[in-house]
This record gives sequence, C-alpha cells and structure tokens, in this order.
Amino acid sequence: MAELKRTPLNAQHRELGARMVDFGGWDMPLQYPTGILAEHHAVRQKVGIFDVSHMGEIRVKGPQAKALVQHLTPNDVDRLKIGQIHYSAFLYENGTFVDDLLCHKVAEDEYLLVVNASNTDKDFAWAVSKAAGYDCSVVNESDATGQVALQGRLSAAVLQPLVDIDLAQIKYYWFSPALFKGLPVLVARTGYTGEDGFEVYCPAAETPGVWQALVESGRPHGLAPTGLGCRNTLRLEAKMALYGHEIDDTTHALEADLGWIVKFGKGDFIGRSALLEAQSRGLQRKLVGFQTLEKRDIARDGMEVVADDGRSIGRVTSGAPSATLGCNLGLAYVPIEQAEVGSRIAIGIRGKACPAEVVPTPFYKRAK
Repeated sequence: MAELKRTPLNAQHRELGARMVDFGGWDMPLQYPTGILAEHHAVRQKVGIFDVSHMGEIRVKGPQAKALVQHLTPNDVDRLKIGQIHYSAFLYENGTFVDDLLCHKVAEDEYLLVVNASNTDKDFAWAVSKAAGYDCSVVNESDATGQVALQGRLSAAVLQPLVDIDLAQIKYYWFSPALFKGLPVLVARTGYTGEDGFEVYCPAAETPGVWQALVESGRPHGLAPTGLGCRNTLRLEAKMALYGHEIDDTTHALEADLGWIVKFGKGDFIGRSALLEAQSRGLQRKLVGFQTLEKRDIARDGMEVVADDGRSIGRVTSGAPSATLGCNLGLAYVPIEQAEVGSRIAIGIRGKACPAEVVPTPFYKRAK
C-alpha cells in the first residue's frame, strides 16, 4: 500500500488533535476535537481556516498559453481580465469530466490552473498531452506550493492586518499578489463553502508560518480550524460540485447543471462536438437538489433514487443533514421528466422508498 502524501501542515493537524483520514491518497484532517457541526457553524457564523495545500497547481505560460487553455477548457478565457478567475474544467472528447478547476489569468501569456488533489497527476499529463504544437510551457507547481483557505464573514478581518494590499479592492473571483508579513504570496477571493473568503498561495516551506500567523490573527475573531467533514457539508449547502460525486468521466457539464461554464460561441474546445450533440438530443437526466420529507430520513452518497414500483431511476451523488437549514438535503441525478422543482421523488433508505422533493438550489446563499 502506497504511503499517504502529507501537506506541509500535517504536524499542525496532529498537534491540534485532528482525526486524520485518507483523502485521495493524502493524509488530511477530517475534523478537529470540536467536531464537524461546530466547525460548520464557525464558518457560517464567523471564520474557519482550512489546509488546502493538497490541491494541484498547473502553470501555463508563453505566447500561446491562452490558445492552449482555450482549447483545453469550455469556459471562455478571452473574457478574463488580468487578476480575474473563473470556474472551468478539463473535458474528454465525449464531453465528460477529466476534472473541474479554477483558471486564474496572471498575465496575457500566463494562467494558473488549480485542480483537485487526487487528479493532479492525471490533469497535468492530460494538459501536457494536448500542448504539442503550442508555444508555451506547462509546469506542475503543486509540490512547491502551499495553500491555506480562510472562509467566513470575518475572513477579511483576520487576513487584512497581515497583508500589504486592501482586501476590499479584491472582488469575488479575483486575485492579487501581496506581501504576507513580507512574504510574497497570491491572495484569491475564492472558496468552496458558499461564504466570503480568501485562499492564500505561498511557497510550500512557508505554509506553517502562514497558518500560524492566521491562527493568531484569527483568535480574537473566533477562528476555528476546520476539516474535510465540514468542507463537504458547507459545499453541499452551496451546491458546489465534487469530483467523483457530481462530476466524473461518466457525466457531462450540461446534465450536471454546469452549462454556464460551456461557451459554445468561443470556438472549438475539447468536448465541444459531443456537448453540442447532447444539447441537440436533449438531456435524458439532470442533477437536482432535493430535501427528504421526513426528519429521520437522511440520504447518503450512492443511495438510489427509486420509482413507485421500486425501480432504480437515479443515484444520490451527495447527501447529508444541513446544519444551517435544519433539514436533510442531497444532490442526485434523476430522469429529466422528474427534474422540475416541486417534483416528488423517493430515496432508497434502509430498504424503504423514502419521500423527497426536488427543491431550488443552491440550498444556501449567503447574504451580500
């Protein structure tokens, strides 16, 4: 069995008493002694700090960097300004997902792509395999890069005293270089929780110092260390897709309700023909949000969506009790005729067809 990879903050998690788990080959904190529920509420009400140094960073740079990224991804890189970020993906020729990602425009000829930890090697190999003939470099900077996320309404109050830039000038899905106590970093106003927040990129060796400075700055604001458990419940409430659950190599962007990242009008990109064909045929299924109607019925990942006669007609991709909303939520692929808000479906729980209703998403949206 291969040894688990460790982020530069592994020792800090263990000192804090974190429960560590195997997450895509990484030794990561699932939760700290306070528990997932308390961590979830800390992010929604105040501020939490996450180790996201396991994420992958791929830099594309050179005269034809933009052309390559346009070819590799369905969103329109032409629309990005320097310092701006958008959500996008790598797609296979059949339109399904290699991975989802964040694309940062660093310069006219330079892009930073942030990808999922468990897919980093696959994503890098995919990008390199498609780069032949393009005058640009594709470099995997993941091992050299640390990343710490602050999430919650008090994030700016925690980070502002430590950086030399005015965080109020950074809009959502924008980023800026900064000095963090004199250390060159990149500060992005992004996150995976549905809250306001920042992701700080730094040299891997400097990550423990960045973490500790944020912890100390956050102490007066009630900052809590937060793990993968609450990260999952927070992103579910915000209906943010997770690779291996809502998206993978069997699902495409249109049925995953991510058609907004597919810009057919920009010209050719990998997967375009297949997605146009899928659009022309009409969707057979769609990812929807649902709420179970009985308090005791908790949907979990992998459970079946069942018809009145007990037939399986779909699957739950993510499910959990909502700490914020006080009900049981889930995401599932269902036949298109049952995808309308208000449609009644049933989830197979403990051998019973438990009633649920398709509801609007995102389940939770923060107040501006």
